[in-house]
Amino acid sequence: MRLSTLLPLLATVPVFAFPGVAAATPARDCFDAAVPLTVEEQRLTATMPSGGPAVGPELVRLAGLAPFVAEVQRDLCAARTPRRAERLVTQAGDRLWRTAVDRAQGRRPDLGTLDRFDDRPLYWARLQLSSAVRQWAPSFPLPPSGRASLLTAFDRGSRGLDDVRFPLGTTRRVMVSGFDPFQLDGAGVRISNPAGASALQLDGRILDTPAGPAMVQAVSFPVVWGYFDAGIVEAAFGPALRDRARRPDVLMTISQGRPDRFDVERWAGAWRGGFPDNNNVSVTGGVPPAAGWPQPDVQFIETTLPYERMLAAPAGAYPVHFNQAFCVWPDPAHPGTGTPVCRSDAPAPGEIAASGGGGNYLSNESMFRSNRVRVGLGSASVAGGHLHTPVLGRPADPAALTDADFEARRQAIAAQVRTLATAAAAGPEPQTPRPATESPRTAVESLPGTVLPG
Repeated sequence: MRLSTLLPLLATVPVFAFPGVAAATPARDCFDAAVPLTVEEQRLTATMPSGGPAVGPELVRLAGLAPFVAEVQRDLCAARTPRRAERLVTQAGDRLWRTAVDRAQGRRPDLGTLDRFDDRPLYWARLQLSSAVRQWAPSFPLPPSGRASLLTAFDRGSRGLDDVRFPLGTTRRVMVSGFDPFQLDGAGVRISNPAGASALQLDGRILDTPAGPAMVQAVSFPVVWGYFDAGIVEAAFGPALRDRARRPDVLMTISQGRPDRFDVERWAGAWRGGFPDNNNVSVTGGVPPAAGWPQPDVQFIETTLPYERMLAAPAGAYPVHFNQAFCVWPDPAHPGTGTPVCRSDAPAPGEIAASGGGGNYLSNESMFRSNRVRVGLGSASVAGGHLHTPVLGRPADPAALTDADFEARRQAIAAQVRTLATAAAAGPEPQTPRPATESPRTAVESLPGTVLPG
């Protein structure tokens, strides 16, 4: 899906902004600090409890990305036509993603002193530049949808959506997705998301599998309900699935879940549990369809990932489980009422989803949407499912932006994600669902009220 198709959808993404919050951009005549920013962008000014520099911009500086941000801001001030501005922000988004990937994979040792596995600089640099575009006061009039178009173009590029390209002749093809940091109010702005770090480590990699080399393409999703309403998951995976000559063999959405283990999720459910997103917005109800994509009207979608092969992969720092839990509403005629019934067998016809194995937040929805469009496009031969990583959290010292243990845990998770992606890429295998008695605690761990992170 190209920009012209996605723009009307993303124009519906709510802003949830408040006036009078200055962007983390240099004081220049071309930026209007009175223009409202999103809740996410407002956190650019958040500091440590003890004070000091703002956390997000400081992480960008330590990663060596501050000159890039300043360059884009200067170029934006110098833009004199709408066409030049669109070209500038489109290229800026693409460059930010490629630079973040190159830095993460060790090809840019010149960029800063921060651990190269750190996913946070990409997130905060994206917010610095989106706030600049939002508060930019051009010297010429913009068309009615001009600013929304610029924000969409930049966001797509900076998340890797315009960078998904599988060369012809690749033996195996794997597409994965990660997520931004989230829970930034509760856990704090220092938080990291190992799913996002893993996506940066995997993008463009060639994995050595028994079935031959497998190329990986990665994207990173926002933790914002509105973007999912606008179809960002379908826009990421749908075009790749429609490319018959270079269709992925494997789709694997990735997020963080429990503190101490990996979970290959068996079920994704069509329900949103209302946990607040990065704009502090809660949404409860069924997962809506995405306009423009064929997709079945189903309540649950079962993984087709080769989970037995993944569970048998070489051991890493954390155990790997096959989570078969799911929950349904007790009265199908009145979903959202009563206490959900949680089991680990299989949903029955007519039952209404209350949660998948990974809960009912955006992680569950990324699996549900990517596989709903996979099924809708008739890509039955493509393996699809979701991997939950262990939770990474924050550095132990509340006055530190990073520490050795924090970095080592993130690297260990990313290395194990790569191992599990390699196992998934090796090809299909005969699978027999395990009996419910083999994983009794999964039903308890996914009881209502336990919302797994994205």
